[in-house]
Amino acid sequence: MDEELLLSQLDLVRENLPVAFEEAEKIVRQRDEILLQAEEYAQEIMDAAERRADQILDELGIIQQAELEANQIRQRVQQECEAIQEQTLSEIERMRLQAQQEMEQIRQLALADCEDIQNGADDYADRVLGSIETQLNDMLRIVRNGRDALLPDMIPPRRSPDSDPPGASGLRSVPSPKKN
Repeated sequence: MDEELLLSQLDLVRENLPVAFEEAEKIVRQRDEILLQAEEYAQEIMDAAERRADQILDELGIIQQAELEANQIRQRVQQECEAIQEQTLSEIERMRLQAQQEMEQIRQLALADCEDIQNGADDYADRVLGSIETQLNDMLRIVRNGRDALLPDMIPPRRSPDSDPPGASGLRSVPSPKKN
């Protein structure tokens, strides 16, 4: 597997993932802002309710009515906050799963590309080695023919390479020239 290609593909993944994470972070920040606003709003409502309750207590003396209104407002605000929080968490989870799926698809594509490249390299190497083998066989045939032409009397007729026994090197011993 080509390590540089894989690293290049991983860099591409790394470059594309920050966008998804930035979007998720933006949503989280928005959620935090909404929750903060909701809490401030709730606090304002609770403060207003307490002031109103004090006013009612002072004016009419109806404590129970003020507590009831404050509890209802508190519950409504709390429900709204919980709904917003659930919606935000659901959206974040959806985006996380989508980013994870995209990353897996990119990884699968990178692996497929690596395999294609490896197969192409293997095919190319096989073709080159086959060509070299053919050339070497042609050269060996030429050398044998040349030797046969040079030493016809000294060497018995050559058998075809296919008829050589297994393990035979294909080389014949040539008598050394006589010394005077």
